[in-house]
Amino acid sequence: MPQGEHTMGEKVNKNLRTCCVTRESLPKADLIRFALGPNGEILPDIAGKAGGRGVWVAANRQILAQAVAKNAFARALKAQVNVPDNLVEITQAHLEKRLLGALGLAMKGGHLVTGYAKVRSAIEKGKIDALIAASDGSMDGRKKMTQLLRALELEDEVPQIDLLNAEQLSLALGGKNVIHAALVGGAATKSALDRYHQLDRFMAENNG
Repeated sequence: MPQGEHTMGEKVNKNLRTCCVTRESLPKADLIRFALGPNGEILPDIAGKAGGRGVWVAANRQILAQAVAKNAFARALKAQVNVPDNLVEITQAHLEKRLLGALGLAMKGGHLVTGYAKVRSAIEKGKIDALIAASDGSMDGRKKMTQLLRALELEDEVPQIDLLNAEQLSLALGGKNVIHAALVGGAATKSALDRYHQLDRFMAENNG
């Protein structure tokens, strides 16, 4: 935990933190830390490594919106703070950037392929750890990939990452109009999947 961390509630163990909105004690992987900057600004500390005081919020955009609306950061820190009105959007952008960075590293390491033909080949060979589809890509192409996964009984085993658009993927992967991609093993794959799951949790509807 960063030095000087402000703790909300009693810690059950070193891996749990308390959400300042819901008051639930959750694993750190299910929360996002927000750091108090030197000028009183509240900014996302996605890696959880920034120094100084901080507050934990459940990793969900709706709960974060509640934290902003209810002035939860100031109450938790017992201090005047400057919370950007678009903190939800800023946080989402940070999460997307981390995922794109991990995908870029996987690409450089030879653990990610792009293009319809290469992705289809990876699926057919059973050498695929995650299917990536641009959120604004053709539904027909995505449907064909999903059908192939289903036919090979891989649909439940292979995560499908569809939270990034073609422009984002193209910039991160150094391609042109990247619509289809796949993670195909390597250490970078685990990092990319961890970051995908974090973004997916953040974007999910909160029915609690």
